[in-house]
Amino acid sequence: MLRWYILIVVSVGLMASMLGRGPAGRAVPSQVLMTDGRAPRAAESAPTSSTSLNPLDNSVELTRDSNGYFYADVKINGVPLRMLVDTGATGIALSRNDAQMAGIATSIGMNDVVGEGADGAVRGQQVELQSVTMGNKTVEGLPAVVLNSGGQSLLGQSFLSKFASVHIEGDRMVLR
Repeated sequence: MLRWYILIVVSVGLMASMLGRGPAGRAVPSQVLMTDGRAPRAAESAPTSSTSLNPLDNSVELTRDSNGYFYADVKINGVPLRMLVDTGATGIALSRNDAQMAGIATSIGMNDVVGEGADGAVRGQQVELQSVTMGNKTVEGLPAVVLNSGGQSLLGQSFLSKFASVHIEGDRMVLR
């Protein structure tokens, strides 16, 4: 079990270190993941990607944002959040702010080392989410990590793997 959590955190740390580069090596603005723990302001980050439900096959379609990433409108514990879809991450990583909005209690300091990233120790707290919903898909009881720093929550494979398929073609990601 501990090994699984370490894999989650290492994946999150690697994704955080890679967020500095976008498609084709272009620099991506630093607002995608704020390293000082504050939430991005509207002027710093305004994802324009969209999440839509296809009623014919209950698939969820995401449109690539202008920064090259996919974002999804997700409900964590019934609270709507905008999350960066990270197909390379093992699990879910929440910013402190998003965790608070979703009613997830965390300790004040959250200084536990929950993994190792490219920049060293990743600090935060392991939690269990009551529910995660995107489109018509709801999964209950998923483990997650609340990060001590960073302003962007990540949606990884612990949730994405609950779909039969995740397909990316051009600027569309379709989850069935």
